[in-house]
Amino acid sequence: MQDLTTADFLIRLATGVACGALIGVERQWRARMAGLRTNALVATGATLFVLYSVSAGDSSTTRVASYVVSGIGFLGGGVILRDRGGVRGLNTAATLWCSAAVGVMAASGRLQLAWLGAFAVLAVHLVLRPAGRLLDRAPAAGSDPDSVSRATVHLRCARRDEAHIRALLLQALAAAGFTPTGLRASREGEETTSLRATVDVDGEVGKALEPVVTRLSLEPGVRDLHWHTEDEEEGEAALA
Repeated sequence: MQDLTTADFLIRLATGVACGALIGVERQWRARMAGLRTNALVATGATLFVLYSVSAGDSSTTRVASYVVSGIGFLGGGVILRDRGGVRGLNTAATLWCSAAVGVMAASGRLQLAWLGAFAVLAVHLVLRPAGRLLDRAPAAGSDPDSVSRATVHLRCARRDEAHIRALLLQALAAAGFTPTGLRASREGEETTSLRATVDVDGEVGKALEPVVTRLSLEPGVRDLHWHTEDEEEGEAALA
């Protein structure tokens, strides 16, 4: 039986929370569904479950850790969505899984390994993300490597929320790596404002604009949201 002091409990819990929050900062910046608080809470829950096992004198903390892994599977399934024949949210679900693993590591007293794990998750997102984009943009046989599409993100919001929504739109575009080539705001009636932001997209438009649409669709002030290209019909209604 391991004697877990209050100081040890707080140190391990703080490490688990901090590592989860560190992972969540990057997800929040990318405007993903599971951001700062979600990853921090997942790591906190995993840490607390294992700490309870340690404090209760359970000789098999690995058994409790295995239950944590199973529980995270249900939570991760909630952020995986089917989208037009494809699946999205897998990276978010995998990140929650990693946050739980970091929490378990911190609860077991391996604080340095927990920090190394958190930095490894960040490295995967920050380093491998650009590498993945390069692979996605690798030209296939017979394709045009210089293909660039001009897309317009169009949304409507209440006039009183115009400044906030406009700032949020620019922030979401910047987080996705876009610099708007045009931004137009126009009034529709007495209470509604229409915002249009035009960007140049290198590659698949829908995939590139996915984080922008996802982030904006979660904002309660947005009444209508869609995007379209210059040579295609309006696509992907993200919010009715």
